[in-house]
Amino acid sequence: MPRSFSQVIGTDPSDGMIEQALTSTSRAEYPNVTFRKSAAESLAFLEDESVDLVVAGQAAHWFDQTKLWPEMKRILRKGGTVAFWGYKDHVYVDYPKATKILDEFCYGDNALGPYWTQPGRFIVQNKLRDLQPPVSDWDDIQRTEYEPGTEGPRSGEGTMFLNKRMKLGESMAYVRTWSSFSAWQDKFQKKKRDDGREGDIVDDVFEEMRSAEPDWRRDGEWKEKEVEIEWGSGLLLARRKYK
Repeated sequence: MPRSFSQVIGTDPSDGMIEQALTSTSRAEYPNVTFRKSAAESLAFLEDESVDLVVAGQAAHWFDQTKLWPEMKRILRKGGTVAFWGYKDHVYVDYPKATKILDEFCYGDNALGPYWTQPGRFIVQNKLRDLQPPVSDWDDIQRTEYEPGTEGPRSGEGTMFLNKRMKLGESMAYVRTWSSFSAWQDKFQKKKRDDGREGDIVDDVFEEMRSAEPDWRRDGEWKEKEVEIEWGSGLLLARRKYK
């Protein structure tokens, strides 16, 4: 993107994210990239009709739509575009039993289900369909979605944007980055499983998945086993009307 536009401005309402962006972006390599602390719904530092493209990756589900669309209309030039993309849960495309167990773990009432922040998680699950640009101000509205299958790679429906070959140990670490797991930990402060063994709720669900999938049962180095993972996703494009 920096090579396609004369100026690129990254925004986030969090000081921490802005600091991380600044430290990971080379000013020498990307002199036209800057960062500002700001919410997407309030971009007062931008002039009216001064922007060609607004992009949000795995963020639009947090936006307040009642404030978002008027602000997007204000800052975008006529014919300017919004591009919002988000991804939901991952799927082990060769392992339907493990995928079903993980889904129940994600959203079951006795697991992580109550610990997702809503309505944001629901919007992601629904592939951003709940983001509705007002048709009075926006046209050329397009949606591109992907729902993974469990009959092998690319067995899902739609256009795939995100996949990765990952070790099971890496997959466990990824699950522990989920906000719902962090919220669960904050409530229960559990360092061990209910039966006293070392581990936590993530160890429990992976043990259940290993029991269901024979290929995952190798002791010792089972965390080194590589599996193919795909994420469901949704992309929303909309163009500001010429009027």
